[in-house]
Parts: sequence; C-alpha cells; structure tokens
Amino acid sequence: MTDQLSALTTIFTEFYYWVTVVLMFLIHVGFCMYEVGASRYKHHQHTLMKNTMLIPLVTITWFFFGWWIYWAFPTGPGLAPSIMNESAALITDESAFSATWYTATSDLMAINLNDHISGVFWAAFLLFSWTAASIVSGAVIERITTFAFGILAIAIGSVFWTIDAAWGWHFDGWMLKILGYHDAYASGVIHAIAGGFALGILCVLGPRIGKFSSSGEPRNIGPRNPWLVTVGLFLIYTGFWGFYAACNIPIYDLGPEYGMEGVTFWTATNIYVTPTTLSGITFNFLMSLSGGLLAGYVISKGDPFWTYSSGLAGVITASAGNDLYHPIQAMIIAMIGVWVAYKLHYWVERKFKIDDAVGAVAVHGYAGFVGLVICGFVLNGYPSSGYSVGAMWDGTTYAAINPLGMFIGAIIMFFVLGFFPGYIIARVLHGMGKLRIPREVELAGLDYQILEDASSDEKAVASSSR
Repeated sequence: MTDQLSALTTIFTEFYYWVTVVLMFLIHVGFCMYEVGASRYKHHQHTLMKNTMLIPLVTITWFFFGWWIYWAFPTGPGLAPSIMNESAALITDESAFSATWYTATSDLMAINLNDHISGVFWAAFLLFSWTAASIVSGAVIERITTFAFGILAIAIGSVFWTIDAAWGWHFDGWMLKILGYHDAYASGVIHAIAGGFALGILCVLGPRIGKFSSSGEPRNIGPRNPWLVTVGLFLIYTGFWGFYAACNIPIYDLGPEYGMEGVTFWTATNIYVTPTTLSGITFNFLMSLSGGLLAGYVISKGDPFWTYSSGLAGVITASAGNDLYHPIQAMIIAMIGVWVAYKLHYWVERKFKIDDAVGAVAVHGYAGFVGLVICGFVLNGYPSSGYSVGAMWDGTTYAAINPLGMFIGAIIMFFVLGFFPGYIIARVLHGMGKLRIPREVELAGLDYQILEDASSDEKAVASSSR
C-alpha cells in the first residue's frame, strides 16, 4: 500500500470481514444454547461437547483442504470455461484469491504485510462451514456418537458445502454460467445442503427411543428449557447480520465490470459481483424475519418453539434473492417458506418416521429448497451475476436467473451434494457400528457415559500410580 487512500480501502475491507467473523461466532453460540435447550438434561454435556469439538475439526480440515476446494473447482468437471485468469480486476498472480492459493498464506509465517485480506476472508468462509456442521448437529441430538458426528461435521463443513460453494457461490461457478443460479445469501449453498445432509443421516440413524408409539404415532419431545431456545435463536438472528454482511464485497468499482470503461462507480456487491447495498439487505432481512415469525405464530397456533424457528426459516427462504427483492416480496416469500417447511416437517415425520429433533431439516433444508425455487420465478430474467452484463472474458457468458435453472440448482444442493452424501457416509458408519450409541447409553443419558469414561480413566491412573 503506497498511498493513503488505497491503505484506507484495504484496511476498511480487512476490518469489515473481521467484524463479520465476530458476529457470525454468535451463530455458533446460539446453536449451542438452542440445542441444549431442546435436548433432555441427561444429554446436555454431550450436546455441548459435540458443538465444541466441531470447531477444531472443521477449522483444521478447512485450513488444509476445504479452502483449496473452493478455489480449485468452480468450473466443476470442465463444464464451463474459467474467467479466473481473464478478470484482472479480481484475480492476479499475486492475489490472495488466486486459484493456486492453497493454504492461508503462501509463506508459512505469522505476518505478511502485503496480505490484509486472505486471513479474514478465509475466516468468514470458515464460519459458514461451522454453520453447516451446526445445522446437522441439532437434527441428530441425543443418539449419535461423538466419533460419527466428527466425521460427518468434517464431511459437510470442509468438503460438500465447499464443493457447492465453488459451483454456485463463486463468481466463476459453472452453475451461474449454465443454469443461471443465484443464491446471494445462501438459501441453498449452506442451508439446503446442510438440511439435505441431515435428512440423509436421519434416514440411517433412526428416531430417539420413545419418539414413536407402538402404533407408529409420533410423540412430541418438546424443548426442556424454552429460555435457552429463545435466547439461542435470538443470538442466531444476531449472528445472521454478520452472515449477510460477509456475503458481500464491501467496496468495489463497477466501472470496467459493467462495460463502463473510464467510469468509476464504487459500491458494495454480493459475492457474484452484483451491486447491492447494506441498506437494501437490511430492509429485506428484517421483513423476511418478521414475515417468518408471523407465519410461524399463526401456522403453529402460537407454539413458541416453531414461532422462533420460523423467524429463521423466513430469512433462509428469502435469502437466495434478498439482494434483489422488494421488502414486501421478501416478507411474502418468507411466509410461504415457513408454511412449506412446517407442513413438510410433520408429513415427513409421519410418513417416513424421521425424527428431526429440532426441525433443522425443515427450517434449513425445506425452507432453503423452496427459497431457491421461488427465486427462479420472482427474479426470472434478472442477471445471475455481475458478469451477466457488460464486458465478457474469453467468450464466457452467464445465463440469467430462470425457474428451471434454479430448480435444478435446488436439486443439486439438497439431494446431490446434501442428502446422498449424508446417507452414504451414515450407512458406512452404521456398518462399522460407529453411528449410534448403544440403547442402554441412550436410556441412561450420554452424559452418564461421559462421566463413566472419565471415572474409568481416573481409576486407571490411580491404579498405575500405586
């Protein structure tokens, strides 16, 4: 940085992403509180430990290979030509965002004064990875082994969501170019895939003991601490502000990208380099949150658990197009998504005997899926990316947003990269006898097993010291 203006721009961007990481950390705090509030007392310690250990597992694997996947595979198996080496405005040989950038820094050193962006941008994406793993965590509480959850957390957090982000949440992604896929705030690339992954696991894991009667009727195992559920979800709402902000490029010159050579026009953009503003997404975030809360309250007849969860489902449904929606559209779309998620949850529960302990598949998976489909209709013909207009590189063109492309994108997110990998990995773990805790442990409580293991270790140490 050789002049003060460029230094201020760079340091502002660095601080911007750093703040989003701090805010998104609250999402994880919220998930911990939410899951503990929803689980029974005898499983609390295990629930907390499961959420705690996904942090180091996903962080380390994301450092070694997750981030590399995002930059290495945006064009899929050669489905569309890349613009990575053509767009000098975004990608240069020296850029931290180069496709050859595999680890957090090219030099294994603590400080690189020429790089103010890669670490905070890496961390923002890392927190998305935590979110994907935490979504799965809530669905499987009270019956999964810690070992199995660790494997599954790495799979969704550092592999499969990263593949879908490379394909559909990258300015060079093939799904943008060919399908016209648009998912500005991750209805699909985080929420639909994580919900689908969780559903695949649940099909193998089975319900909690006592969830279904002998006749197959589902029993309600309600939250044990409504206060924790409430506070946890409000923390998730709060962290979602950071999530939305982290999906933006805070300051970007649209001039050359939009065919306006010699014109300088600075604004924020979404991750596809489509112009947006924090002001606009603030309208839409609050309207979709409010629409979700109202719809949840009405549909569930005032059930607190579903009312709070529906606020989140409303935001998730509208997130795909919340960079372009009118605020009233965002509110209505949120209401539709909540209705679909609520109805599907209970239909799947009764029809297939699926025990989704916190409604994670519904709130994230079904809402995310329907949000993508709705986006295809409401924004039909809008640019899928900033690269859909203005100058093109190497003859590359981007399809506009369209219903068919968004529906195919929803299938890819929920089923191809979500449900099927979750199901297959769960089947392998089940075959190894590593997926589900023993019946006697589930009845006594996972926390008692943790205490028993600790006690056994203490006795072994005492015995060896004699």
